[in-house]
Amino acid sequence: MELFWNIEDSTTVNEEQRELLLDRLGSRLVAGAITVTSSEQRSQRRNRETAVEKLAQLIREGLATAGPQRRPTKPTRGSKRRHRAAKKQRSDVKAQRRRPSAE
Repeated sequence: MELFWNIEDSTTVNEEQRELLLDRLGSRLVAGAITVTSSEQRSQRRNRETAVEKLAQLIREGLATAGPQRRPTKPTRGSKRRHRAAKKQRSDVKAQRRRPSAE
């Protein structure tokens, strides 16, 4: 079962949504239409229902807006202190491997 939906000629979406869908689903477009195929079921009716669900999911994903941007955080004072202490300990271990100075 193949299902075609022409985004450019559709009256169910407004111009802003149309541009968003064309931009996000551009790689799936064939001659300005989205093609969804379903042949998982034995019955044509169930394949049609599956194809409609797949198309609806594609449209939902295409129209979904991103959530709020993540605010980058700084390391806490304690984590900086632990990091410096670990570096110092590692430095001391490596210093112990060196040949003693002639002092």
